[in-house]
Amino acid sequence: MNIRLVVVDEHALLRLGLTRLLAGIADVDLVGEAGSVADALAVVDETLPTVVVFDTTLPDGDGWDLARRLRARYPTIGLVLLSSAGDDATMCRALDEGLSAFVAKDAQPGAVLAAVRHAAQAPRAFNAVGLAAALARRRASSGLLSQRERQVLSLMRDGISLPGIAERLAVSEATVKTYVARLYTKLRVKNRSQALMAAVNQGLLDSTAA
Repeated sequence: MNIRLVVVDEHALLRLGLTRLLAGIADVDLVGEAGSVADALAVVDETLPTVVVFDTTLPDGDGWDLARRLRARYPTIGLVLLSSAGDDATMCRALDEGLSAFVAKDAQPGAVLAAVRHAAQAPRAFNAVGLAAALARRRASSGLLSQRERQVLSLMRDGISLPGIAERLAVSEATVKTYVARLYTKLRVKNRSQALMAAVNQGLLDSTAA
């Protein structure tokens, strides 16, 4: 039986690109597409696909929430995250959320097709290129920062100034500067933007957080 596929992405050009990619694939039938959470739920209910390929950013909601709702309604549905965010944090979250596969949007067409086929065959078994390395980096980084250093990093991500961080944590600005210096040393960076990028790539910060 062919794989029944629904594609969910806010960009019509990406949906068109996937349609063209899959047009000549004998074992995949594109049965629907959607550009929003509401449309996706309706299309899935109507077409009952084997696999849904989706992104996390949608105009009327969160793709993560969409995935949870689809999994609750259809426990055996395959869920493939096709995301422009290719960092460890996004991949590991896809694993933790119980998705079937993760593919970066800049991946080769063969990788997308492989993820769709995997999701159809083993919807509850997560698969992604580079997963083992990402998990190893997450394990290595889990003890890298102290709890207070993580707090400082989170406030830095939120755009809080050093005096503001000192006020939030009820410590002196000099103490905050010490924490920041430690962060830069541990992450091997020289400034705030580099620290935040390194933290996301190492799974120390969620790239989707505000």
